[in-house]
Amino acid sequence: MVIYPSPSIEQSKVYPHRALLNSEQVHRIYLDELGDVQSLPIPVAATVLTIVEEAEAPQVARSLFERTEREELTERERANLIDIVTSIMVYKFANLSRLEIRAMLGLDLTQEPRAIREAKEEGERSLILRLLTRQVGELTEETRSHINILSLEQLEDLGESLLDFEAIADLEQWFRNLE
Repeated sequence: MVIYPSPSIEQSKVYPHRALLNSEQVHRIYLDELGDVQSLPIPVAATVLTIVEEAEAPQVARSLFERTEREELTERERANLIDIVTSIMVYKFANLSRLEIRAMLGLDLTQEPRAIREAKEEGERSLILRLLTRQVGELTEETRSHINILSLEQLEDLGESLLDFEAIADLEQWFRNLE
């Protein structure tokens, strides 16, 4: 499956892949030809939100939020869909502040979309591993594994504490204090 915003975006230079693209194994989907966003399944409608004009996007996003509340979804499915729609809106309106987007959508965005939270956490984890290696020397795989399961709050605490570490024993003591 190949998804395009519209047929006009489809690539014309497909020479190396022409046989596959022209076969029945590949299906092209054009988001602008899927019909009314309100009649589409929520996950598909969220995908179409990426090409909706900025003037219409807030209303479409709010209606998707309302639909997630009305439809029979698990809490996880609901949260995932809200994260997807929210992420699309944050990127669609990159020139607006989070406060402006929150007001526009009528949604509490104090919680970042999960994908953004996870990316930040992964970045912090990576930075702490590099700093620890620099501060106390090479870390064992077991130590790295232990760090990889720390919560964000614990990572932040470790980030502050590691400034005082002089040896691997200090890190080991820090882990013992967690228990």
